[in-house]
Amino acid sequence: MTYDITLVRVQPGLTLQETLDRLNAGFDPDADLPLLRLTGTQRNEWERILRRVSRDIGPVESEEFPYSLTLETLGPPGRVQLDYCGDTAHIEVAYRYSGPAALEVMELAYRIAHIVEDESGLTGHDFEVGQPTRTGAPGKAATRLSGVSDWAQDHLSE
Repeated sequence: MTYDITLVRVQPGLTLQETLDRLNAGFDPDADLPLLRLTGTQRNEWERILRRVSRDIGPVESEEFPYSLTLETLGPPGRVQLDYCGDTAHIEVAYRYSGPAALEVMELAYRIAHIVEDESGLTGHDFEVGQPTRTGAPGKAATRLSGVSDWAQDHLSE
């Protein structure tokens, strides 16, 4: 289970929610995921994202899968994963950070979201706490991450 931030290329004339509704309308949980087919522009966006995250944040591991391009941060303050699919992207943070560590890792996740927005034109939204990543407060996200992490530690650990 992960804390998820969604980024999407909002379709002209639609709101973020309308774009998401259209993307989700044809979703079949039993079907195979569509293979990744990036345009040249999208591939260039990914290269810029990868370079900028590496430069501004630090070392990352990057892999190409049949369904997405992925990067993971290495080292402190924690692991943040970005999956990029061209017109959508997702940031995932494991529910294992609490207190000050949660704030540090959510600040990192929001920095990555800002880079993705800047380099690709995707719009980020943190549905966990109901705020856009561009103007939202990482502290609000950290409070949520920390609360769920603490609950999981108390109730799911032996």
